[in-house]
Amino acid sequence: MTVIFGSIWCVYAFFIFSLIPVVKPDWQGPLLYVSNSIQLVALPALMVGNAILTRGSDQRAAEDHAALVEILSDVREEVARLRNMTVGIAQQETENSERPTDVVSIANEAVISVNEPDDKTTSSKPDGS
Repeated sequence: MTVIFGSIWCVYAFFIFSLIPVVKPDWQGPLLYVSNSIQLVALPALMVGNAILTRGSDQRAAEDHAALVEILSDVREEVARLRNMTVGIAQQETENSERPTDVVSIANEAVISVNEPDDKTTSSKPDGS
């Protein structure tokens, strides 16, 4: 009944029903009785129907909430994993930035110096001294 009374066709039917006394004024008394009877039946029917629809809506909202809380938990776990992964990357970048700029590291075991060493005792000067 909630669906029927809530439809636009019911609005049209009641609008036409309300115009009948304009065409037939002598029917106003019986139409008023029928109109009051419809109101007395429709109002409780709409209230009960609305309560039933609300219960279903509340249940869906609770299920949606539980699903969203589970998704939030999963997202938090993934963010924690990503933070753990990026801690190692940040530490490695810090270590790389602390290395001298004139050294090229091919692997962790092999380090090649690009610039000449500044040790004056081992280097020979071109002027022969």
